[in-house]
Amino acid sequence: MNILGIVTKSHDTGIALLQNGIPQFVLEEERFNREKHTLLFPNMALDAAFGANGKYKFSDVDVITTPWDMARLRPTLAQGVFGELPSSLNLLWPSAHKTQASAIVNLPMRLKVGLKKKFGWGTKLPQIVQVGHHESHASVFFISPFEEATVLVMDGYGDETATSAYFGRGNTLTRDFADGFFDSLGMLYSLVTEHLGFKVFEEGTVMALAALGSPTYVKKFADVIRLLPEGRFTINRDYTSYQTHGFNRPFKQKFYDLFGPPRKKGEPLTAHHHDIAYALQHAVEEAVLHVVRGLYSRHKSKNLVITGGVALNCVANARILRDTGFEAVWVPPCASDTGAPLGSALFHHHVTLGNKREFVLNHAFYGQDFTDSQITAALDAAGLKYERMQEGPLLKRVAQDLANQKIVGWFQGRAEMGPRALGNRSILSDARSNAMKDLINARIKHREAFRPFAPVVLFDRMSEFFEFDQPDPFMTMAPRIRPDKLPLIPAAGHVDGTGRIQTIDRSQNARYYGVIEEYAKITGIPVILNTSFNRQEPVVNAPAEAISCYLRTDMDVLVLGDYYTTDRNPAAIAKAVVAFVQAA
Repeated sequence: MNILGIVTKSHDTGIALLQNGIPQFVLEEERFNREKHTLLFPNMALDAAFGANGKYKFSDVDVITTPWDMARLRPTLAQGVFGELPSSLNLLWPSAHKTQASAIVNLPMRLKVGLKKKFGWGTKLPQIVQVGHHESHASVFFISPFEEATVLVMDGYGDETATSAYFGRGNTLTRDFADGFFDSLGMLYSLVTEHLGFKVFEEGTVMALAALGSPTYVKKFADVIRLLPEGRFTINRDYTSYQTHGFNRPFKQKFYDLFGPPRKKGEPLTAHHHDIAYALQHAVEEAVLHVVRGLYSRHKSKNLVITGGVALNCVANARILRDTGFEAVWVPPCASDTGAPLGSALFHHHVTLGNKREFVLNHAFYGQDFTDSQITAALDAAGLKYERMQEGPLLKRVAQDLANQKIVGWFQGRAEMGPRALGNRSILSDARSNAMKDLINARIKHREAFRPFAPVVLFDRMSEFFEFDQPDPFMTMAPRIRPDKLPLIPAAGHVDGTGRIQTIDRSQNARYYGVIEEYAKITGIPVILNTSFNRQEPVVNAPAEAISCYLRTDMDVLVLGDYYTTDRNPAAIAKAVVAFVQAA
C-alpha cells in the first residue's frame, strides 16, 4: 500500500510517501523552489520523487491523503468571518492570513487540478482522503518509540482548533479535548514576533531574545494568557483583535498601552524589547506546563509526544521534562507543518485502515540525495579544485579542521526532513571558543549576535556535559549545560546557560558520529557546534546550492560526500555571488 501525503495553499507545502507503513521520503517544496515556507503547489518535490530521475512511479500510488478536512475547516472559517460582524469581515483580506492562501477552502479541487496538470489531464487519480489537521500532527505518535503515550498538539491553528490532546495506544488515537480556534499560543507568539520587528516564522529568534530579558512585564503578560481549571487556557480578547483582523491589526489599544508600540524596521533592539520577549516566552512556557500537568492528571502515562509548531519551542520542551511528571518526552523532527503530509498518511494507514505499527523513527534523513557524479559535476561547474578521500582519513581531517577552529560546510547523504539541520546539511564548528559563535553569526549567517547555535554531543557522553537524561537526535530540547563543563564549551551555551542539544548515536548517522568521535580524540571534548547550511535562504538541498553558500560566505572547508575542498578562488566566488543575486 503506497500512500502519498500532500498539501498546498498552506505554508510549508510538500509531499510524503508511506509504503506499507514505512516512510520512503518527506520532501518540502521550499528545498527545491528556494522560497522559505512556500505556499506553492509542490511541483518540484513531485518531480524529485516521480520525475525522470525519481525512484518512484506516480501510477503506483494507491491513495492520496491531505492534512486538512474541509468538513471542519469551512465551518470554522465561516464562523470566524461572520463571528463579530462587521469587523470580522476583515479576515477575508489575504494579508490577514498570509501564512495560508484563501484557496485552502478548495484544497481537494486544487490538489486534483495540480496533480492532473503535473501528470497529465487524462491521469486517473487515486482517491483523495482528507484528514483533520491536528489528527495529522498527532499521528506522528505512530512512529514514536512509545507503545502508549499522551499526545499534545499546539500550533497556529488547524481545521477547528489550535490546541488539542489525544491518548495514543497501539494503532489508535482517542481525542481528549480540542480548545478554541483563536485560543492559540502559536498565533500569539507569531504576532508578538512581528510586534518585535521580526517576520513570521522567526519565532525562534524571539525565543533566543527572551534569554536577554528580565521579568518586567511578566505579571502584565499573565493577563494576556489566562490559565483555566483542568489544564486549559484562553487568550484574553481585551488585548487582541486578530480574531477579527488577523495579521493586519493583531492587537487592541490595551496591548499597546501596556507593552508599547511595534518596533519599526531598522529600530535598534532595546531592553524593552528583550523584556517583552521574556514575558511572552515565560507566559507561553507556563501555559504549556499548565496544559501538560492537566493531561498528566487525567492520563497516567509516563510518555508524552508533543507536536505542532509550538513543539519547536525547545526551551518549553525542556521544562516539561524537568518540571512535570512525564518521564519521557518525544518531539518529531517534522513537528511543524513540514510533517503534516506524513502525518495524514500515517493516520490513514493506522487509524482508517487499522494497520499495526511496525516502524520507529530514529533519524530524520528522508529528503533527497545525490550521486557522486552529480556532486563532481557541480564542483566542476563551479570551477573548484577538490579531492576524493576515503572515509577514515576524511573524518580525521575534518576533525582536525574543527579542532583548528575552521568552519566546515558538511553535506552528506539524504537531506533532513523538518526545519532543522541535523547533520547532513549542516555547518560545523568548534565549541571551545566563544569567538566561534560571533564569527559564524558575522561571517556566515549574517544574523543577530544573540542567536545561539546547537551543541551536538555523542550520546554516550551526554550526561557528562548536560543536565539531561534522554536521547534527543532531533534537536528539540534546550537543557542546561553543567556549570563545570560550560567553560569547556562556551560557544555551545546561550546566555541563560542552556543549549539546544542534539544527541548523536552511531546507528543514526555513522559518518556524523565519526567526525565528532575523532574530534573528541584530539580535544577530549565530545561536543561540536551545528547550524543549518544556509544563509538567508532555505537550507541547502543540492550540491550546487551547498557550493554557492560556501563561496558566498567565509567558510573554510566544504565536504560533499567523499569530496573535500578548501578552494575559494576569486573567479568561483564572483560567479556564485552573481548567480545568487540573479536568481533572487
